[in-house]
Amino acid sequence: MTNRFELHPRLQQDCIAIGRFELCRLLMMNDQHYPWFILVPERADLRECYQLAKPERALLCEESCYLAENLARLYHADKMNIAAIGNLVPQLHIHHIVRYQTDPAWPAPVWGFAPALPHTAQQINGHLALLRDGLPHCRFDGSFGQPDA
Repeated sequence: MTNRFELHPRLQQDCIAIGRFELCRLLMMNDQHYPWFILVPERADLRECYQLAKPERALLCEESCYLAENLARLYHADKMNIAAIGNLVPQLHIHHIVRYQTDPAWPAPVWGFAPALPHTAQQINGHLALLRDGLPHCRFDGSFGQPDA
């Protein structure tokens, strides 16, 4: 166990840093098939939601609902898929995937459907502009739009 938060290497490899909420780091999966975002509570050694103190559990729920509601609005979602599975990446993280009836995997889950297709710089910039305007409670810092370290 450590006392310092460190982002799991797989999340660092697969995601683009977006910003931070009070509790969670916001990442974007580097896969242009779907608008796919991930919340990671910035607490060391978490695997499950119940390991958070009760006030932080409530905050995680609030941040997740805030993100889901705004992603659904910004991206005109047909459905939001929200999941905390953690079989490959044991660090607590919650996926927020914007789904459309026309997306490549619909109606199946996105996991394992097709290899990730990385975003272009232009696509990343488009997502970033939309999110900056649409998520006023998110802090966008210098790592915004960069691979996370």
